[in-house]
Amino acid sequence: MKIHEYQAKELLRKFGVALPEGRICFSADEAVAAAKDIGGTVVVKAQIHAGGRGKGGGVKVCKDIDEVRDAAQKILGMTLVTHQTGPEGKMVGKVLVEKGLNIDRELYLGITLDRAASRVTLIASTEGGMEIEKVATKNPEKIHRLSLDPLVMNPKDSGGWTVENGNIGVDKKELLDLAGRLNLDEGLSEKFFSFASNLSKAYIECDCSLVEINPLAITKEGEMIALDAKVLFDDNAIFRHQDYVQLTDLSEENPLELEAKKFDLNYISLSGNIGCMVNGAGLAMATMDIIKLCGGEPANFLDVGGGATKERVAEAFKLILHDPNVKAVLINIFGGIVKCDMIAEGISSSAMEMGLSVPLVVRLQGTNVEAGRAILKSSGLNIISAEGLSEAAEKVVDCIK
Repeated sequence: MKIHEYQAKELLRKFGVALPEGRICFSADEAVAAAKDIGGTVVVKAQIHAGGRGKGGGVKVCKDIDEVRDAAQKILGMTLVTHQTGPEGKMVGKVLVEKGLNIDRELYLGITLDRAASRVTLIASTEGGMEIEKVATKNPEKIHRLSLDPLVMNPKDSGGWTVENGNIGVDKKELLDLAGRLNLDEGLSEKFFSFASNLSKAYIECDCSLVEINPLAITKEGEMIALDAKVLFDDNAIFRHQDYVQLTDLSEENPLELEAKKFDLNYISLSGNIGCMVNGAGLAMATMDIIKLCGGEPANFLDVGGGATKERVAEAFKLILHDPNVKAVLINIFGGIVKCDMIAEGISSSAMEMGLSVPLVVRLQGTNVEAGRAILKSSGLNIISAEGLSEAAEKVVDCIK
């Protein structure tokens, strides 16, 4: 689950993370009022769920009120295109007006799950302000990692911190050593320890999948402040944080993906024109790969899951047909827990309700496959059958051609 920068900063502020003064604004007049209250140089920043906003013209440094009004008027309502939005860009509906800082250096600091190490890992670099992926490619020696050990006990009096179900391994000596590798002096090293500890606490207690501060600014006055903030929540833990639901910006979400969540469907929109419905994430990925191999482009990832019902299958099929880019559909089901006849009932009911206006290729194998094929045959739908996965992919791509 994604949230905006201003929301991420409001959340991190509760954990003692140092942040610049700022205010969210929805109009140029609000931006001007915020700038007057903050005083001095301010930064006007577009709020969309994407990085690279500065390069796209969505971040402006303003030294007076006239510049603030001009910047807000230009950014609000613009379609901001960055390397993360795709060529279609995203409409800007709000801006964050923040106090400008007297920046001396910029660092990178992030926390995420390192699946290879099976540990929450703190990642730091001297190359702040750059995409960490580019740093990893061009200067991997400038990326430093520190695993957080959930079994290490850190009493509060030694500088660690405690969460409800035990202690988290934020070792002060290791953090200070990391600060040294970032070329921080003794005073800044202590501030880095405090900053990183607070950020780690926020990551764990808020069930995040990513917390990223890029850049982490060191001011000429010797302060360490999060200039930008990105927070992603682990969707699987949302049940523990019902207040997160109100942070969702529906204008930033794909409407089909929002609809899919209502029915517990694993759905992701893609840019192709062949709709896919599959049971099992691995089989779904394989289906998309084979479509590509045959010269086609999948329009979505859609895994109906092992606990699918006839109603969920019907809704899944409707989602595919609601996508205007879909010119053909491939349904690839290997019946196990999900039985082929139940899948067939869901397909036929939703197709009859909506009307089938695009070619439909179906490959059924496994539990109750003959019953499933009989249901589809008796439905009267114009269905192209396939025995194997390669055959199914070739047929659906031929329909497009």
